Amino acid sequence: MKTNKQTNTQDAVDVVAELVEDPNTHTLDTPLVRGNQTIDKVTLRKPKSGELRGASLSDLVNLDVVALSKVLPRISTPTLTEQDVANIDPADLVMLGGIFAGFLTPKAVKSKLESLNG
Repeated sequence: MKTNKQTNTQDAVDVVAELVEDPNTHTLDTPLVRGNQTIDKVTLRKPKSGELRGASLSDLVNLDVVALSKVLPRISTPTLTEQDVANIDPADLVMLGGIFAGFLTPKAVKSKLESLNG
């Protein structure tokens, strides 16, 4: 029989394993249903500058929902629609926004943060 501590430790290991597997993939808390398709995982890739068109960089940095709804469909697998982004669970949108924000962070800043977190 597992203790609460063992269960919590295993849960933490599972989360870390998922992040290590692909840090740009998020398993949705609330899967999206589109017709007969259920989307339970979304992978984002780093956008090219042209894929940010129509969205303000400051809005994207602030994880503005309207700005994210323009950009996420261009960089997601499976491809999300603007309507999908509008219907996504807020907790999932925050997680996808966090992944996206990581793409806007310069390598030098990431390196410095990693050295501080050692």
